[in-house]
Order: sequence, then C-alpha cells, then structure tokens
Amino acid sequence: MSGGGERGYARGVERTIGPDSEVDLDRRPRFPVPKGWKRPSRKRVRAIRDRLRELYGSRRNDPHDDPVHELVLTILSQNTNDNNRDVAYRRLRDRLGDWDSIRDAPAEEVVEAIRPGGLANIKGPRIQQVLAELGPEADLDWLRDAPRQEAVDYLTSLPGVGRKTAACVMIFALDRPEVPVDTHVHRVGGRLGLFPPGISLEGAHDEMLAITDRDDAYELHMNLIAHGRRICRPRPRCGECALARMCVARRAGLVDPVA
Repeated sequence: MSGGGERGYARGVERTIGPDSEVDLDRRPRFPVPKGWKRPSRKRVRAIRDRLRELYGSRRNDPHDDPVHELVLTILSQNTNDNNRDVAYRRLRDRLGDWDSIRDAPAEEVVEAIRPGGLANIKGPRIQQVLAELGPEADLDWLRDAPRQEAVDYLTSLPGVGRKTAACVMIFALDRPEVPVDTHVHRVGGRLGLFPPGISLEGAHDEMLAITDRDDAYELHMNLIAHGRRICRPRPRCGECALARMCVARRAGLVDPVA
C-alpha cells in the first residue's frame, strides 16, 4: 500500500458523513489570545469577501487533481517567487522524469535541476525524502476521501511539510476547503482582525478555516494575497484602500502607512 498506508492512515473506510464535515474547531482558539479579543463573525468575513470581490473579482478554483505535483511544487515555492518555482519544477521533470526517477537520482542531480528555485541544497534532499516516504508508487490520491484532520496530519508528518504546504495540496489539487496562510494572508488578515495579534502562521490556518464559508476558501485566499501585494503591503497604502474603514490595525494606529 502506497501513500498513507505505511503510516496507518486507512483508506476506503466507510463513512456516514463527508470528509470535510469533520472539521472540529473550538469556538475559542487553541492558543493564548489578548484579553477581549473575539473571533470575527462570518457576517464580517463575508463583508470583507464582498469588498475584495469588488476589487479583484470572483475567483473560481480549478483543481488539477494531482496532489504529488502540488506537494513538490509547493516545496519548491518556499522562499522564492512563482517564476523561479516554475522554472525549477520544469527543469526537475524535464531532466529526471517521473517521481520514481527523481526519488532515486543522485542528490546532486536533483539539486542542480532545481537550482533556479533557490535553497536547492535544502529543497532537493527534502523532495527526495518526501517521495521516499510516499512509498514505491508516489501516491496521494487517498487524500481525496480521507477525513480532513487525518489528511492534514499525514501531510505535515512528511519531512519539511508545514500547514501552508498541506493546505495548498488540499485546495489546489483536490478542491478541499483550506485557506493557505502565506505572508500576505497573515499580514492582511491580521490587520483586518481575522485572527488574534501575534498568532503564528501555523495557528492562523485553523482560524481562517473556522471563520470562512467552505465555498469562499479559494476566493478569499487569492484575493487576500492580491490585496497584500497591491495595497496592504508591509508599509500599506491606506489612502488607496477600499477596506480602510474595516481595518482594525488602522483604527488602533498600529500601521505606518505610506503618506
């Protein structure tokens, strides 16, 4: 049995409820939060969604149904831009071929193939370790029907795979609701009060999933990124921001906007 089989993650188990209905999040976050902080209502989150939609459009997910591809691609995306990531991925597949060949290739060949993506000496061995963990046939198709927490736990047990990478695999490959939290989502979401001040990237994933309607997960993720790149930068352009009146950080004087 490939994929999760070796680790005891059962597949094909009969269930009476859908895999994504098993999300069990407490009403309060599972970490220390500032006194008086309250999780935003879904009504507020929908209002933010609607405002972002006016700015950046309604987004529709087009899952590619290849979780191993997404897993490797997301590892390559760490600490680099999309263009460098894509160049590294194409070179990896063009030079070494299928996943078995990449797993068994000399490490220096993998490192050289992905060098344009940056941190090749770290990412190359990590990709080979992950592929080795997936078994003789690199297979993650079982994630499609696994309970959500089981799927996330398995992915984050792989070498170097964190919550963001797991979330990307779940939503971009399989269209299972997740809101991957990168630096843009973390910055913009924090300023809008979608999660507590000081929360880690890891913790923010569960918070975003708890307050986001399932059908809005992809759109909210993409539009928060777009807003973080264009307006809500590390030094934000608050004078141009259509969400300024909804911004908790701006009201509290916690940002230093561009004049």
